[in-house]
Amino acid sequence: MTLIGNLIWLIFGGFLSGLGYIIGGLGLCLTIIGIPFGIQSIKLGVATFTPFGKSVVEVPGANGVLSILLNVVWVLLFGWGIALSHLVWAALLAVTIVGLPFAKQHIKLLPLAFLPFGRRLVDD
Repeated sequence: MTLIGNLIWLIFGGFLSGLGYIIGGLGLCLTIIGIPFGIQSIKLGVATFTPFGKSVVEVPGANGVLSILLNVVWVLLFGWGIALSHLVWAALLAVTIVGLPFAKQHIKLLPLAFLPFGRRLVDD
């Protein structure tokens, strides 16, 4: 079921979303200050390609000072917009029964989009 879900996800927007995150991350990596944020954006892009069959987990040391500081900067500059986008898409998809599994994937990506430092997507 995860293969079918991921294929449908990719066809109907997941590929373009993930590609957008990766291109944005590569753009951020052009500056030295933007490299940590670019890496997180690329990580979010890869996670957006195939969200079915995966879950978001905290890595050890996720609540360290540097992670918290970087997450605060991320939220102020990028995270709120990305998280809001996932929330809006989840609400729109949840209107139909067919869209519920896809809305669930957007909700799953919310914590990774809002606070990416110290979190990653792993196989279930």
